[in-house]
Formats: sequence, structure tokens, C-alpha cells
Amino acid sequence: MANNNQHTKPNVPPLRFPGFSVEWERVKVSDLLDFFSTNSLSWDMLNYENGKILNLHYGLIHKDLPTIVNMKDANLPFINNDKIPKNYTICENGDVAFADASEDTNDVGKAIEFINIDRDIVCGLHTIHGRDKTDITVDGFKGYLFSSKAYHNQIRRIAQGTKIYSISSKNMDEIYLGIPSKREQEKIFALLYAIDRRIATQNKIIEKLQSLIKGLRTFIFSGLFESYAKLGEIAKLYQPQTISTSELQSEGYIVYGANGIIGHYHSYNHARPQICITCRGNTCGQVSLTSPFSWITGNAMVVNIENKVEINQIYLFHFLKNYNFNSIITGSGQPQIVRTPLERIKVPITNLTEQKRIANTLDTNNKNLIIECNLKELYVRQKQFLLQKLFI
Repeated sequence: MANNNQHTKPNVPPLRFPGFSVEWERVKVSDLLDFFSTNSLSWDMLNYENGKILNLHYGLIHKDLPTIVNMKDANLPFINNDKIPKNYTICENGDVAFADASEDTNDVGKAIEFINIDRDIVCGLHTIHGRDKTDITVDGFKGYLFSSKAYHNQIRRIAQGTKIYSISSKNMDEIYLGIPSKREQEKIFALLYAIDRRIATQNKIIEKLQSLIKGLRTFIFSGLFESYAKLGEIAKLYQPQTISTSELQSEGYIVYGANGIIGHYHSYNHARPQICITCRGNTCGQVSLTSPFSWITGNAMVVNIENKVEINQIYLFHFLKNYNFNSIITGSGQPQIVRTPLERIKVPITNLTEQKRIANTLDTNNKNLIIECNLKELYVRQKQFLLQKLFI
């Protein structure tokens, strides 16, 4: 790809494919798209079993659907036959749909594009349905165009609301984006779609590994053991000093809190790796094995076995990863786990040789999972970089 870092031509992106030199056309989105009315059907009016018409709910845009929705692979809910609206517009190949509301300014206006449509689909609750009325775009390009940083920077400025942010089709009068030739659009689409398919493949690899590890843990730790020990007898449990969010830094020692890794700090409070259990908030019961030289906050309970020779740390980590903490989580508004019920958890104990064998088996698969998750993260970062550099 060629760089345009000096911006000698104003209407071209910083990064583009070789062989293209013509400036892009700046287009107002409302001049590019026609907009159609959508329905307001809630989830209880939809089903995944049968029906005549498929329905796109905005929640699917936020959570489940990829940027390009290939209907050969996609799974959308049907409208209950007795809830089909009297008036609706069927989606066509190349149509885009935007989520018009979100609690996060990064997700308001999030878009998908349909390709390979082979069934009737309509756009539903909290969506904006758009179609190219100019015939200057190729199928697949618009989904990435409306995922680009150039688009989201403008959406964030115009989104309205305090707790819930929203946009409407009228806001498209205020957004301008660059459109290249169709041939260049095809190149951009092919590259980003290939990355998306690789991410989808990576997700399947990760899901299979997660299922394998979960199955192995369940099989091993649901077996019969000759002896058990209370967690408080084989480990020291405590909550370290908490640091505020404002004290977190962009660099330094890793900090573990209520959501796993939450940032960095200039100091550490544990030189050796530690098992820690999230003990506050919606992630209560999440178990982590920290990196050496890290800071663990008071939102996590440390399970420290440094002075215990009869227990293998990795073995105990996998046992706790398999443990269901729901029975000891208390609190309605703010879920929490306190030390006393944790100390009473019965840990199966076998000889150290057997513990190490179990730990090595589980840890080999767990390390493979970490490698695959890191690889997925690289693909995601690559896509985000291209969405920033390939569009204006």
C-alpha cells in the first residue's frame, strides 16, 4: 500500500492501494442514501424457529452481527406471523442499517451492510435503514465506510442524549465522507472482508479451545478424591490496598481489578504471580493468574499460597476457574464475595506429582488459548488501523 502521510492531495486517505491516484469525491451521506421507515417490534414479537420475514433488531447490530452480514451464514430472528407490520420495506443487497441508539457514544450509529440476501428481511426497532440512491458504491464497501473512524468521529459530535445517545436519519445531513472509484472500493472491501472472515475463524478456534478446557476441568474436578482441604487452610486470602482510577497510568506495572487488567501503575504490590478472584461488581467470581510484578487492587481477593508446599499453584488456579461461585455471591445492587465463605471452599487434594500432571495438561491447553486470543487481538487491531487509514 502507498502512504499519503504528507497529504499532498487533500481528498485521499493516508493509506491506499498502489495504482490509484485520483482524489476521492466528498459526499454528504443524505445525498448518498435513501432512508426507509422501520418497525418497532420488541424481542417478544420475534422468534428463531419459523416465519415469513426476518427482522433486524438493533441489539444484534451492537452485539452479534459482523460489519458485513452475509445472509448465507447469518442467523436473524423471524417476525411472529401475527405481528407482521402492514407496511414495510424489504432489504436489498448493499442496504445498510444503523443502530440509532446506544449507551456508548462509540456504538451509536454502528452500521452493518447486507450481502447475498436470499430471504425477506426488514429493519426493526431502533434502526435506520439506508440504500444507495446514486449507484456510486459497490456492495460491501458501505459497511466498512460507516465503520471508519472518519464516520464515527462525526457521529460522536452530533449524537444527542445524556445516558442514552441517539441519532436519526436527519443527522445524515451533517456527515460528509469520501467515496473512491468502484474499483478502489472493491479492493478495500476485499481486504477488510478477508480480515473479518479470519477473525470469525479465530473466534471458532477460541470457542473450541474454551469448550475443551471447560470439559477437561469439569471431568477432572468432578471426580472422586481421597482428601479435601478448605481453601483457607492451604492459602492466605486477603484484599490488597485499592488505588483509584485516577491514579492509573498508560505505562508501568500491570494493575488487576474488578475487570481483570484495568491499567498500569508506577509500583507493584506483588512480585510473584498470584491467583486472584474478583470480589466486587458484575464480574464477581472471575479468576485470574496475575503476571509477576503487578498491582492487585482491593476489588480482587488474593489467594496466596507462597508458603504452602502441599499445593501446586496452577492446579489450584484451574480448580478455582472451574468452581461455581454463585452460591457465595451476595448483595443485590452491588454483587460481592467476602473472605469467610471463600475460606470454606473444599479443594480436592492429591499428591504433588498428580497435581503437577493435571496442571500441565490443563495449562498446555490454556496457553494455547492465550496464543489464539492474542492472535485474534492482532487481527482486530489490524482492522481498526485500516478503518482509520483507508477512509476520509
